[in-house]
Amino acid sequence: MNVHAAPKIKGYGISVERLEGKVAVYRDDILLAESDNAKVMYETRLPPTIYVPRKDVCVDLSEETDLQTFCPFKGTATYHDVDLLDERLANSVWAYEEALPESADIQGCIGFMPSAYTSIDLGNNTLREPDDGNISGPLIDWLMRGASAANTPEAFTKALAEKMLEHGIAIQRLSILAWSLHPLIAGKHYIWEKDLAEILTRAPTYEIYDHPAFINSPLRHVSNGLGGVRQRLNDENPHNSFPIMEDLRAKGATDYVAMPLPFSDGRTNVLTLTCDHPDGFTTENLGLVFECSSVIARYYEVFMQRENAQVLLETYVGKRSGARVLGGEIRRGDGDEIDAAIMFCDLRNSTSLEERLGRAEYITLLNEFFETVSGIVHGNGGEVLKFIGDAVLAVFPSINDDPITARSNAQHTAIEIVERLGELREAGTDVHCDCSIGVAYGRVTYGNVGSRERLDFTVIGQAANIAARLGEYGKATGHRIVVSEDIVPVCANALPLGEVNLYNVSQPVTSYALRTSADDILNG
Repeated sequence: MNVHAAPKIKGYGISVERLEGKVAVYRDDILLAESDNAKVMYETRLPPTIYVPRKDVCVDLSEETDLQTFCPFKGTATYHDVDLLDERLANSVWAYEEALPESADIQGCIGFMPSAYTSIDLGNNTLREPDDGNISGPLIDWLMRGASAANTPEAFTKALAEKMLEHGIAIQRLSILAWSLHPLIAGKHYIWEKDLAEILTRAPTYEIYDHPAFINSPLRHVSNGLGGVRQRLNDENPHNSFPIMEDLRAKGATDYVAMPLPFSDGRTNVLTLTCDHPDGFTTENLGLVFECSSVIARYYEVFMQRENAQVLLETYVGKRSGARVLGGEIRRGDGDEIDAAIMFCDLRNSTSLEERLGRAEYITLLNEFFETVSGIVHGNGGEVLKFIGDAVLAVFPSINDDPITARSNAQHTAIEIVERLGELREAGTDVHCDCSIGVAYGRVTYGNVGSRERLDFTVIGQAANIAARLGEYGKATGHRIVVSEDIVPVCANALPLGEVNLYNVSQPVTSYALRTSADDILNG
């Protein structure tokens, strides 16, 4: 299939023409540049741009600054400050030191930002008005009308690639790297290949930053703000700027481009395109994609923001609570009354541990403790609502009016936590962690409380208060698990403690201590 033979549409264009005679660039009465070899670049939807050879610049330029920008048919532009006697014009000139073939005529030339000059003396030259026409066709029509129907990034990526093909862009492979806000995952990498029916989605962890395959990749180059990458992969260009180029060449690729997809928060994501047409990408191909890149970026930003919102809510308030907030329960007072088992798990001896270990090592220990407790809670159908200092508050809702399962899950969780910490202590892996757990069951309000501007999704009720106080009582009396009598029907090994007076609880609470196989280990 000759994809380039798609219906002819007024495409993106770029041309460079030499200007006759002398051309001079001024900032008020200061001569910035004067040349007999100036050129003008006409580019779709941009004003004509004057370029002068670097040797004809009449003012001092700084070394290259940190700023770089990318054009898929001009290359990566580097910037310089202009030093005048009384001011410094930051990033006011640019140059394409290694211009791509389409723009080879401006290599070695300097362009001036409009803010750097006040006038250009063109001599006898007259700049023509560009004939841009209207760039339209299947890709733009879809972005304007149909793209919003794609409800996942995978569906959008697949449709985007198909519309590029329909528009006449000969892509063999398309990929999007979008960075995310996730405690474990650095981002998402969506890959479309012409011969595969499904989109490949990768979710690299933060170790990607140290992986050789990423360090030596165009993805790192672009996302670090170093500009884009363009490389022809035919026999006339045997040099590979990155290792992946050889792999793409082996699959029949002839041209490659990686360009920035900037998000509104300043992060730079990456769009890559691989071509399999013998002549590579045309200027019209890449100009179209480059013009559409900001729109494409916004779609992926919406997808990532939605995913980030879900991930952050799950990270900070838990999966079940996060789903409720995303479902619209966002106002103060929104919530339900539910029956639930509440567990309060507190790290013992935390003050002395911090003094003995030091702050950094103590925080590492605390994170390991939270990791152990959270994993066991989630594994037994519960949800960690929050970490309170060195304690964990977890809830086990009664699903479908089934109090037995909620109570049993909470009781099994408490025992498993104590036994797991005992195993770690016996193995010498973590000799510090010990805990005190209180468990109670009852009616609680599960929802939003707080001020108008700052809300907390939590549980409020007597069961939550009793669970916390039982944990404190157990810490004072040497019992690692203390439960209310509501939990006892599902307990196999409960030691009666009688009626216990708890702080801020008006009536004594009939309580029980649970023995575990780890008690002897932890007491040793």
